Amino acid sequence: MESEIAGVAPPAKKGRSRRGTGFIVGTVGLLGGVLIAGAAIANAATPSPSPSGANQPGSASFDPTKGGHVGTNGVVEKLLTGTTADKAKAAALAAVPGATIERVENDAEGAVYEAHMVKSDGTHVTVKMDANFKVTGIENGPAGRPAA
Repeated sequence: MESEIAGVAPPAKKGRSRRGTGFIVGTVGLLGGVLIAGAAIANAATPSPSPSGANQPGSASFDPTKGGHVGTNGVVEKLLTGTTADKAKAAALAAVPGATIERVENDAEGAVYEAHMVKSDGTHVTVKMDANFKVTGIENGPAGRPAA
């Protein structure tokens, strides 16, 4: 009888070792999640690359007459050309007679188009327009900005 009992392996232990494995897997998963979340937050804090081209606001070579302003919503203002520019200029000059147009561009702050102008007294205004070139507002300033 002894030979039968000696040949049988003892039953595998349950409990502690399996619970330990679950704990380790859970801990590793939690740490992995923390690392991924930390990387996502760090990436969100990294400034986005600005639009390509040398004419970027804040750079030493920035020329506002060439457009390029980036709004808080990420929209990049680009100069208008052709018929679109002609219509924007006509609407702006009708709204502010006698002013000189610096540039016309799409708008990054709510309107569809805008015209930057210098009035005959030297003050600056921005004429905002909708998609049909109807003037929706005229903003004064900023003061002391050089005319182009």
